[in-house]
Amino acid sequence: MAAPHDHTTAVLIVGGGITGLSTALFLARLGIRPILVERHPSTAIMPQARAFNPRSMEIYRAVGLEEEIRTRTSILADRPEMIGADTLVGQERFRIDLLAHVRPPQSLSPTDWGLIDQDELELVVRAAAERGGADVRFGAELVSFDSDGDDVRAIVRDLGSGAEYHVHADYLVAADGNRAGIRDRLGIGVDGPGVLGHAAHFLFDADLGDALRGRGFLLAYFDQPTAGTALAPLRQAGRWMLGVPFQPRQGDSIEDFTEQRCVELARRAVGIADLDITLVPPVPGWSRKPMDVRLAASVARRYRAGQVFLVGDSAHVFPPTGSYGAGTGIADAHNLAWKLAAVLKGQAGQSLLDTYENERRPVAQVTLDQAMRLLNARHEGTADDLTAIEDLTMIFGYRYDSAAVRVETSTPDEPVEDPREPSGRPGLRAPHVWLDRARTKLSTLDLFTGAFTVLVAPDGGDWTAAARTAAASLGVELDIHHIGVELHDPEDRFLDTYGIASTGMSLVRPDGFVAWRAGVLAQQPEHELQQVLTQLLAREHIDRDRFDRDR
Repeated sequence: MAAPHDHTTAVLIVGGGITGLSTALFLARLGIRPILVERHPSTAIMPQARAFNPRSMEIYRAVGLEEEIRTRTSILADRPEMIGADTLVGQERFRIDLLAHVRPPQSLSPTDWGLIDQDELELVVRAAAERGGADVRFGAELVSFDSDGDDVRAIVRDLGSGAEYHVHADYLVAADGNRAGIRDRLGIGVDGPGVLGHAAHFLFDADLGDALRGRGFLLAYFDQPTAGTALAPLRQAGRWMLGVPFQPRQGDSIEDFTEQRCVELARRAVGIADLDITLVPPVPGWSRKPMDVRLAASVARRYRAGQVFLVGDSAHVFPPTGSYGAGTGIADAHNLAWKLAAVLKGQAGQSLLDTYENERRPVAQVTLDQAMRLLNARHEGTADDLTAIEDLTMIFGYRYDSAAVRVETSTPDEPVEDPREPSGRPGLRAPHVWLDRARTKLSTLDLFTGAFTVLVAPDGGDWTAAARTAAASLGVELDIHHIGVELHDPEDRFLDTYGIASTGMSLVRPDGFVAWRAGVLAQQPEHELQQVLTQLLAREHIDRDRFDRDR
């Protein structure tokens, strides 16, 4: 029997993949120490994602992890190409550098793609979350939860001992992956094509030197033995992962993939009938070698049910094209974490949390459409089809429209904006501009480390005093930076890029998105800034009694 309220936490996170771990990290950085439970005994055991987009790297840069991530660059970083052919030995139909057309210029971002395998990244993020105070528990399974009312009461089972205990939390973050157990329990449906197909994934060791003929690649798509078959090299030399599509609706089953059949399928994909192949289990000691991997495309109809929030694959599932899945989940976590922290600290009202769905769900819908276009081009098109699809806009240029943004009346209706021609409008990622502080080069993005940030134009000194007064009056942390005084703009880009005059200012949210801007100095800057922050943080709805009780 479990004793009631064995553990108490502000936030219970269910799921220890990259999105759940990132949620724990971002909360811990903001002074909220969550409990994370994950039923698997460890972080990822397979590479899964092989690259993380530059926006994800900007986010990890803001929490001080970029340098460590770069030290764990994958051995495949020097071969970021995808090929298409009938078989590995056959003539290539196309060969494309997956990253060449989506590498941001230095004027767009201070960073680049992170070429690290997901299992390695999870180790980095987990360690950082635990250093920050997050309580991360692998081998712990959510048994049940009750979220009626203004809190969450959960039962968790330790899979090592079998013991069960209660966790009492203010909020629950469901990061439990694309099987979405929590979402299903809440009765939240999905929109989109749904399950697109299944693939049997298995690992094998083989010397493919003759078939490779000196070539290298990150991913290969073949027509044999079935169109859409994918081959990927793993970190261990001579080890490969093959994914072969199958159709359950036609009576196919993962059980049909015997070891002998897997060997034959691998030989057909390579194009060498007598190739020496040894199947290996995905985890040492496992008897079952093939894994059933679902290719799916959907977006949850709701991202919030009371005190429960969906993030990552529990909220949206994309085809693996475009490397959008993990990056979108990381951005979900980044968006939600600062809002939870603001409410838990009594700095914002509960309705701020509604903006999580209002902002992130439309992004997922646009991303799903983009991923489906890429999938169709990859399976049916040519290299030219692939390069014609614009990724940088999707990575950097999506727009938020919610009560947590002072949207301007002149804002276009399009859900994205070309980030290479930044406008600095509220609702968009704050643009990158190179600055100089005491002969040290840094980006405007390096100034956004977890608090609201006020960027004051060179002649807008009155905004600095107004921001200090507003911060003290509202009890809200504001980082204030005066461009042209403490920070210099050597390329003279700041004003144009942020769309303000020399007496203006830009207010940037903790997640690095522009919340509001004043083109010129207001008549009453202190009053204006206080009014804007009060609205953005839904402060008129702060539950003071609850905050005092929790504190």
